[in-house]
Formats: sequence, structure tokens, C-alpha cells
Amino acid sequence: MSGYVYMTASKKGGTIYIGVTADLSQRIYDHKQMDTKSFTAKYGVTRLVWYEEHDDIRDAIQREKSLKRWRRQWKIDLIESINPEWHELYKGMGW
Repeated sequence: MSGYVYMTASKKGGTIYIGVTADLSQRIYDHKQMDTKSFTAKYGVTRLVWYEEHDDIRDAIQREKSLKRWRRQWKIDLIESINPEWHELYKGMGW
């Protein structure tokens, strides 16, 4: 089973959330619904700004754990390497 590691943000330079999922479209949709009192709802961290697909969900989980240990600036650099303006990628993916 494949998996995705992703980062959402509240705004450019704002709060960053890192997650992992087997269904990126559904997971981002869930974040945007803000139905629960979750971290993403509390801080408005719903803008998909970076993601990476892995052939195996276990690899995605390992990558997520690694990224969560990174310094904030490294995360920002990773986002900006593919999305310098922190645009919403969810809309551009046809979802």
C-alpha cells in the first residue's frame, strides 16, 4: 500500500503540521472540515503546502517521523524548494 507524507500550514511562514496518510485527498479534505478540536483546527493549519508519495506506507511513516525531528528552518526550506510562495496545492491537484 502506498502512502503520503504531507505538510499543511496556516499561512506562509505560519504554523506547520506534518502528517502521513494512505489517502491524501481525503485527509486534506478532513483537515479542511475542522470538525474536531484538533491541532489543525485550533491553529488553522489547513493549507497543503508540500507532499511526497511513497510506494510503501511504512516508508512514508518513517519519513514523517524523520521530518518531525527536523529544525523548523529545514522544513521551511523543504517546502520552499517546491513551493516558494506556499500556495495551496490541494486545489491544483484536481480535488
